[in-house]
Amino acid sequence: MPAIHRLSDPLINQIAAGEVVERPASVLKEVLENAVDADSQAIEVALEAGGVRRIRISDDGCGIDKDDLALALERHATSKIASLEDLESVATMGFRGEALAAIASVARTAITSRARGAGHAWRVDGPGRTPEPAPLNHGTVVDVQELYYNTPARRKFLKTEGTEFAHCDEAFRRVALARPDIAMQLTHNGRVSHRLPASDMTRRVGLLMGDDFLDHARAVSVEAGPLQLTGFASLPAYSRASRDAQYFFVNGRFVRDKLITHAIREAYRDILHGSRHPAYVLFLQIDPRTVDVNVHPAKIEVRFRESRAVHQFVYHAVERALGQSGAADAGGNTFVPTAPVTSTGAPPAAAFGHYAPTPTQSPLAMESAARSYYDFAASARPAEPRAQGSVNAPAMPPENAGEAPPLGFALAQLHGVYILAQNAQGMVLVDMHAAHERILYERLKTVLDGTPSIQRLLIPAVLSVSAREMATAEACADALAGMGFEISPAGPTALSVRTVPALLASADVGELTRSVLAELDDMPATEVITARRNELLATMACHGAVRANRTLTIPEMNALLRQMEATDRADQCNHGRPTWTQFSMAELDRFFLRGQ
Repeated sequence: MPAIHRLSDPLINQIAAGEVVERPASVLKEVLENAVDADSQAIEVALEAGGVRRIRISDDGCGIDKDDLALALERHATSKIASLEDLESVATMGFRGEALAAIASVARTAITSRARGAGHAWRVDGPGRTPEPAPLNHGTVVDVQELYYNTPARRKFLKTEGTEFAHCDEAFRRVALARPDIAMQLTHNGRVSHRLPASDMTRRVGLLMGDDFLDHARAVSVEAGPLQLTGFASLPAYSRASRDAQYFFVNGRFVRDKLITHAIREAYRDILHGSRHPAYVLFLQIDPRTVDVNVHPAKIEVRFRESRAVHQFVYHAVERALGQSGAADAGGNTFVPTAPVTSTGAPPAAAFGHYAPTPTQSPLAMESAARSYYDFAASARPAEPRAQGSVNAPAMPPENAGEAPPLGFALAQLHGVYILAQNAQGMVLVDMHAAHERILYERLKTVLDGTPSIQRLLIPAVLSVSAREMATAEACADALAGMGFEISPAGPTALSVRTVPALLASADVGELTRSVLAELDDMPATEVITARRNELLATMACHGAVRANRTLTIPEMNALLRQMEATDRADQCNHGRPTWTQFSMAELDRFFLRGQ
């Protein structure tokens, strides 16, 4: 073994650079954080060749004194922490003190700065140099050129100019989203990519994420004790194929944390298709003493002292924001009358029974559709006391079509699959199976939180099953009973089903039972069953929902629309697919070139 010896300072800095300076975007991030900490009101970033040739960042912040300027490029030198207590409650973006030294060890680095109140600026060209007078009105300019000029092997690992600029652009976006109060500009090879004036959070998010994101997002603003979560979470209609539009900030610092990611994913579980990813910009404010930001050299990971509490807070905050259904205010107005429902909470029984009268097509007018709904609603209400000789007339539709419910009134059924409705804005198209599946699913969750309502079969259904299905039914008897199923052996290869959940009384008993047993087959432990209860309920709801090619009457269609308006998360089915869409009159006019 060679003798143990101390490493030289340049080598130590280059080793640190391996952790901190992965690519030009890493340099940009570290220097931007320092500019933000300097109480800047405006920051300008200029890049050349994707940041490989040059990264120049100028700010109008407090500046650096002459005596501190040379120290700024030394290892573990910082003005932001001085004790362990400071480290345990970090409130600044940059703080570790090795970033500038690491950058200067692998790139030609110069800093020009003029402290507030100083007579002129000073410049230092690299570590170990003496500051010299320089021209600068105010603030600080950090100029990093020829990244990895002295370590050519590492430079070979850099990607194309376009790829490196994309990473720099992303680093810029993260800081810009965190600090909308700071005016920021990014140029690349002399061309302006972003020019962002100081503004509020909503405007900054719109400039960087696009107005389309804001149009398809729910605002989040929740506070509980020391925790506060604000920002925007996209609706499933704006979901993405990748995680490229997910921004989460803890005390203004962008982080990627498994705990947070899991909490948000769980909030989307019932409304987002498994292959899609949500988009969000969320800001968590928390006591700095309860979060450790010093667990990773790049400061992109954090550790919470009360991780479970933070997980639940974020999960419930996002879930509540997404729980509001767009169907409740699709028409931009309010609506008071309520469609009659059965004791099970489902639409009228004819929608699920084996008999459904053939509907007659009314003229495509709001008044006709509204009259059909109101006549049905009135006929379903209990009779009111009346004077002798008077006529108890049914409630009539409003004279003004603008008073229609959000999803309007049903006009027709298309190929037994879609409901065509008219509301104040224009035309509404509903996938009746997907919509009813969501309604049943939400009601099942509510019902099964208490004592399940069951439907006892007049004649028990006897199913021929495999040995595996028989074993699953016996092992999971308690879990099945908790959901409303009473199942017992009826022979070596047969099961007898005596009760089913009342909400699913119209479903095919054999198909429903086999599907639930198949879901339970992979999770015999009680705690796993509890954790995946919602997956089972989704399966049950899918089998209980009204099927495609099922003829519904106009009143039955309207009853379904009214329940959608009263159901949380009614915009998507249990698998994350949309349940309805709106076509405004303006959109229809543009399509048909009316007025052009």
